[in-house]
Amino acid sequence: MPVIPGGFSDPKTATEEEQLICNAVKNKAEELAGKNFDEFTAVEFRSQVVAGMNYLIKVHVGGEEYVHLLVFQPLPYEGKPPVLIRIQTSKHRDDDLVPF
Repeated sequence: MPVIPGGFSDPKTATEEEQLICNAVKNKAEELAGKNFDEFTAVEFRSQVVAGMNYLIKVHVGGEEYVHLLVFQPLPYEGKPPVLIRIQTSKHRDDDLVPF
């Protein structure tokens, strides 16, 4: 399926790059979810080019539980860290990664 201008890419398997983004926002994700995650492993992602990059990331947080993250990554020259915009909790492995 082609990428729609301004839209999110098709889902892809997460790489070390997406894991690093997750690591950077883990504390904020735990704060917003109201609990600590023993595991925090990026599984799948979608990206959207904006004035930087938006990422939808499916993260395994232990057992059968997953969370979906919406993260904004500023442009590299800005030298700013990723920012967690939203989190969806109580997700499962088979839940589609859709914008929220």
